[in-house]
Amino acid sequence: MAEAKTLGLKYAACPWIPHEGDFDEAECRKAAADFNTAGAAFAKEGIKFTYHPHGFEFVPFGDGTLFDLLVKETKPEFANFQMDVLWVVHPGQDPVKLLEKYPTRWLTMHLKDLRKGVETGLKAPPTKLTDDVALGTGMVDWPAVLRTAAKVGVKHYFIEDESPTVEQQLPVTLKYLQSLK
Repeated sequence: MAEAKTLGLKYAACPWIPHEGDFDEAECRKAAADFNTAGAAFAKEGIKFTYHPHGFEFVPFGDGTLFDLLVKETKPEFANFQMDVLWVVHPGQDPVKLLEKYPTRWLTMHLKDLRKGVETGLKAPPTKLTDDVALGTGMVDWPAVLRTAAKVGVKHYFIEDESPTVEQQLPVTLKYLQSLK
């Protein structure tokens, strides 16, 4: 909290929910409670708390997924979300539908594309760093994602490329983004 205040941050994101084996309902509910507590503390300091899903949250639960439970159990005044598009696509989710399903809960977004042909779905093998590709060359429909993100009020976008060829890919990504209307 002190570091976030010193840096003048407006947002603080949690990047992971610790869990052993498959993520389950109990871990999800505990995380939601923890996020509400942390988010309340950050809110007192004028900082918005977000959680950054990484795909394991999309396992089926009830009529939806554990991610749906996480959204339901977190209080929007204290905890919201940062979408990493790759980690929505990889487990087989549709980022546009997810933005539309929770239009007021997404504050920030990581722009990361997934190589065409990479297996997706809950049973898909883990991605490799070489599966991060320049925006517009992978499987994400960026015009639809960005249009919807703007419509629902996403505030900040971060290009994230963890590939070993990021220096070659970043100019391609920037050129692609500049070409979008």
